[in-house]
Amino acid sequence: MKEKTKRLPEWLKMKLPMGHDYSRVKNLTRRHHLHTICSSGNCPNIGDCWSRGTATFMILGDICTRNCKFCGVKTGKPAPPDETEPARIAESVRLLGLKHCVITSVDRDDLPDGGAAVWAETIKCIKEVNPHTSIEVLIPDFNGDHSLIRQITDLRPDVISHNLETVKRLTPLIRSRAKYETSLGVISLISSLGLKAKSGIMLGLGEKKEEVYETMDDLLDSGCVIMTIGQYLAPTAGHMPVVEYIRPEVFEEYGRIGLEKGFNFVESSPLVRSSWQADRHATPSEDMNNKKYVKNSKLSGSRVR
Repeated sequence: MKEKTKRLPEWLKMKLPMGHDYSRVKNLTRRHHLHTICSSGNCPNIGDCWSRGTATFMILGDICTRNCKFCGVKTGKPAPPDETEPARIAESVRLLGLKHCVITSVDRDDLPDGGAAVWAETIKCIKEVNPHTSIEVLIPDFNGDHSLIRQITDLRPDVISHNLETVKRLTPLIRSRAKYETSLGVISLISSLGLKAKSGIMLGLGEKKEEVYETMDDLLDSGCVIMTIGQYLAPTAGHMPVVEYIRPEVFEEYGRIGLEKGFNFVESSPLVRSSWQADRHATPSEDMNNKKYVKNSKLSGSRVR
């Protein structure tokens, strides 16, 4: 007998994407042959973000060399990097009039430098064309090679994020190559250079509360100041299944405890993703010291038609 698909709880349902601004971002990314993690990663917030004229650009193609069990991005053998991509990204940021942009990428273990040179060129182009736009980068681990990561950190983006994705015990089960300790090392390097270090995890994979608290402590010990916590949603039936849908009040508890532990900013809600409304994470340091916790009640209360 075929197992029934789990119905999403009400707090995880979103409005269908629509509207003029949504269409404008969608058409622009198509016209400039750009990839976004919004569409490639099946992000549930695509309608909200694109309708506000924001997007997270994904560089180095849309095919990843890794095969993580939680990720909706295609895997396989990628095409060679497109030399025109950095300039096209920078121009798209200009056309969208973004005050803050987020850049991420697939993992490119097929390249000797993991794509670090393309990362660096993209940041340089964005800064040259959009000098008043703040930049957040969500980077891969580059297999822990600090010399490659330094090609990015030396350009001083406003926020540098690298996601742990889950607790230590579950890391080998859902991440195909990345290691928990390696990721903490990446975050530690970012922080040691005086840059804002950010990371995020997903809940609902079978983690225990104590493990979430231990992960918070590990991130804080590594110098992480911004943390995002969201619900894992399986991209397809072939991906890691959801063990549990965590209730909104539990996310609120994690947000409160994260601030008490010492994070400057915790964004914790079922539909939170690492780059959602990321412009708030690039605020000046004096604002960050106020320690803001965002519950995202608007997202939690959204409904799909």
